[in-house]
Amino acid sequence: MQAILVALLVVVWLGTMWVGFVFVFPVVFSVALVVAAAGAIGYYYVYACRALVPAPAKGLAPVPVPASARSQDAPVPDPAYRHYLLTQVWRDWWAITRGIMPKIITIATVALTTVTRTLVSGIWGFFTFPLWLAICSGIVLAAVPAALLGTLLTLLYGAVVTVGLAGWLVCVLVLGIVERVFMAYGRILQTCPHPFCYEKVALPVYECPACGERHRRLTPNSFGAIRHVCRCGTRLPTTIPLGRFRLTAYCPHCNGRLPERIGRVRVEPLPFVGGPAAGKTTFMFLAIRALHARARAGHGTVTFVERRHAQAYAGAVQEFQRGGRLAKTGPELPLATMVDVDLPGAGHRILYLFDPAGEHFTGATLVESLRYLDHGEALLFVMDPFALPQVRRTLTGEENELVAQAVASSDEDPADTLQRVLNELRSRRDRGRQKRVAVVVTKSDLLAYTIVGRHLEDPASSAEVRAWLEGLGLGNIIRALDQLASEVRYFGSGLSTEPGLVAELLGWVTGLPVGGENAATGGTGPELPGTAPLRAPWEARGRDSALVPASYQAGRWAILAGMSILTIAALVSTAAYAIPVIIR
Repeated sequence: MQAILVALLVVVWLGTMWVGFVFVFPVVFSVALVVAAAGAIGYYYVYACRALVPAPAKGLAPVPVPASARSQDAPVPDPAYRHYLLTQVWRDWWAITRGIMPKIITIATVALTTVTRTLVSGIWGFFTFPLWLAICSGIVLAAVPAALLGTLLTLLYGAVVTVGLAGWLVCVLVLGIVERVFMAYGRILQTCPHPFCYEKVALPVYECPACGERHRRLTPNSFGAIRHVCRCGTRLPTTIPLGRFRLTAYCPHCNGRLPERIGRVRVEPLPFVGGPAAGKTTFMFLAIRALHARARAGHGTVTFVERRHAQAYAGAVQEFQRGGRLAKTGPELPLATMVDVDLPGAGHRILYLFDPAGEHFTGATLVESLRYLDHGEALLFVMDPFALPQVRRTLTGEENELVAQAVASSDEDPADTLQRVLNELRSRRDRGRQKRVAVVVTKSDLLAYTIVGRHLEDPASSAEVRAWLEGLGLGNIIRALDQLASEVRYFGSGLSTEPGLVAELLGWVTGLPVGGENAATGGTGPELPGTAPLRAPWEARGRDSALVPASYQAGRWAILAGMSILTIAALVSTAAYAIPVIIR
């Protein structure tokens, strides 16, 4: 009887195994495979959405805030977010992969343990073995489509990075070329006006208008092509044509503030060269007055960059009106008097007018400290006629007394001053070549009361002033200037010289076609030049620093869109494989 029972059980078991493996196993295996694969893929997708969709920087894939450039521990080149496709995209990929895989394995392990404990823990396990094997095999083999999807997602990341970086590289190259062409076409020169620096500036340091962080590499590069995103979230333009000139700029060598719109228009350094008491400061203020009058007549603007220079000019005007003398220039190295000149139809320049004390030209070592001589292509040589030995010898006693009472005269021979400057200029790579040199013979109104000065009938005539100097035996100076510059003009200046003529000379030497008409009358605008306001400053826009930059969000959404397409394709492919199997 027991043998019959055992035989019956064996037959039942074999029948159950046959039914289980032939009919139950394919269906259950397919269902388990689809459910497990869909669950893994769906969980992966949901986790990726949780990591990529939220805007806060502190999420499942945190975005670190760039270090501050003010940090003393680890200074950084730029306190800005690097391009998303260079670093953060791979942090996102690793955060998703590292976060999802352990959880999927844990869920699969729990499912296998539960199924095993339920189906094969007792005697009934001999009969439910096909069902158990089908479920477990489906769960285990679901790793194949999940792994395939993970591989495809990694390839997706690689494809997005490749395409995005190619577009980024094209933008960087195009924008870089456009800016270089713009600066070359406009002959844009950027130099520092501050004492003990005077360096040529390739790229200024720009200040974020929102948080004040300094950006040293605000140009198309790894931090972005069109915009850089400051650590505070403000978007900053990377090129001059895109508006970078509207940011506050600083010299990268000395951290001195540069004039507004630096890089947008050409900086024209104009050194005033002359010995002590040669009249450099007086002529500079006369030239600014004449240029301002010309601008008022032509509806243009002449403004000072620094308030201190506007105040100094106003004080000089008052001194002129009282008939007094200007105070002697201090012995320190000069900060350039920065004048923003914008004349409709004529052009736009930022003039750096360097007016050092004449003592800086009395020794070779002192001249070497005037490093701004290394950058300019124009020079204004101020000559005191009463410092010329040939003139002094011709003055009568009455004339000497008249000159001594009227003005202070220089004791430095202009020929010596010029020779020291020429020696310094010859140390340049171009041997000190200048495009334009203006020679200004000052105190011409007083010179007219002397016998030697009466031969100079028209001080405004370049040819006549040159001939007058040659008649005094200054042929060597004239020939040296002819070798130094492509063009040389000579001009006699006094307090009564027509402002239009002074403006025309200053415009010529700086490359501004201001015209020669008398600009002292007519026109609109303030009587005195003021301080230049920043024209249309850059508006601080961007996302809060607690949120990821907009470019990061766009990159994440692009990845998520591709991931959605792949997920749908994977689920459709899995269903297309499983449904026919189930139906059969």
